[in-house]
Amino acid sequence: MAFRLDIPPLEPGVAAEWQCYAAKPKDMRAIHLPEERVEDWQRRAVDKLQELLLKMRSLQVYLDICAQCGACADKCQFYLGTGDPNNMPVQRANLLRKVYRYYFTPVGRLFGRAAGAEPLTEEVLREWYTYFYQCSECRRCSAFCPYGIDTAEITIAAREIMASIGVATKYVTEVVAKVYETGNNLGIPPLAWKDNCEFLEEELYEETGQRIRLPVDEEGAEVLLVPPSADNFANTDTMIGYAKMFHAAGISWTTSTYCNEAGNFGLFLNYRNLKQVNKRILDAARMLRVKKVVWGECGHAWRAGIAFTDTMNGPMDFLEVPYPIHICEFTWDLLRRGAFRIDKSANDDLLVTYHDPCNVARAGQLLEEPRAILRATCNRFVEMPADTIRERTYCCGAGGGLLTDEIMEVRMAGGKPRAEAVRYVGANYVATPCAICKAQLPEVMKHWRVEVDGEVVRVGGVHDLLGRALIL
Repeated sequence: MAFRLDIPPLEPGVAAEWQCYAAKPKDMRAIHLPEERVEDWQRRAVDKLQELLLKMRSLQVYLDICAQCGACADKCQFYLGTGDPNNMPVQRANLLRKVYRYYFTPVGRLFGRAAGAEPLTEEVLREWYTYFYQCSECRRCSAFCPYGIDTAEITIAAREIMASIGVATKYVTEVVAKVYETGNNLGIPPLAWKDNCEFLEEELYEETGQRIRLPVDEEGAEVLLVPPSADNFANTDTMIGYAKMFHAAGISWTTSTYCNEAGNFGLFLNYRNLKQVNKRILDAARMLRVKKVVWGECGHAWRAGIAFTDTMNGPMDFLEVPYPIHICEFTWDLLRRGAFRIDKSANDDLLVTYHDPCNVARAGQLLEEPRAILRATCNRFVEMPADTIRERTYCCGAGGGLLTDEIMEVRMAGGKPRAEAVRYVGANYVATPCAICKAQLPEVMKHWRVEVDGEVVRVGGVHDLLGRALIL
């Protein structure tokens, strides 16, 4: 039987009450945003929209050229999961488009609602806050748009406007503030980072009998690894996989306590913080005098890294080419050159499938390397249906700053398409190079009861499986 997802019946407003908690004043202050909504918020918001229209010509093009054809309507996992028409990409974009038409087009000024134009009111702002934070900026809709409209750019613009008037979510702003305070999204202080690296070294010694290091702040190393901080505390099998890989290849490497976070939540808030968080990576590379910076298994980190680093904070010419480079590119290059001995049978208890993180695949063009690593380290590998992977991959349901418990209903609804695709192929292990996906998908598998032989399908990293298969 061919794989298919049912289109839900329309349920207008069903997701309207699922909102993220509002940002705390202390976090807004720490990241250079108004502590609360400003008094003249309508004027400030319209001015910010005008500024973005001038700076980002693509935004005006996307707002103008949409033919309302509906090709994107059933492509969003959040619409498929909720049935709320405001989660159709075209309708979500119309929430900003109607304000643009009212203030910046002659037909909108003349005919108002008859031309699909509305002023920015309290109700419209509420719609923005609700539905633009039910979008993960995954860009799946863009893969199906006949005009190539990047709806994520519209979401990004709406969030930038809201941030400028003091409207943002607790989760996103809190994470960005923690980066400036401690160097990572989790708020882990430098001593705790070092302590956990030492703990994992002891774990590795017990497992292998070898002194496999997880170096910290070592000047002159060949590689600075910037992982998602979750890899050192939650997804430790991924961190162990990195360490085994560098050890087996004989490559000197280090992490940095100044910047031990690849993730960039500025991408989900505004360009100023996107740039400032991204700059910390290159600052750390200069401080430690490394030759390469390697981005770890994090989706939005890679999107920010490959799309913005050189233009926002470059040039990167103090580093060896190629740059930027993802850990999967780095590892696959070593694998294909025969740098490792591999025992694929170490993963024979697993039937592995691969989830393309939206920011790694669509935004980062990293499609083949993770699969090549999995095929090189696993005897049993199966792909999910073609319309659910690669450029057409579904988001896990929690990207874009949505990995927060108060909108768990949205997250589980958005994760349903991926859950059904995993169920369809019968895999018992989902590999994915993204910390957000590793946090979200186990909850999705449990919620939708995706099980094999009575056990909930496991989720882990690509380098977890490499670490199991490496012969040291």
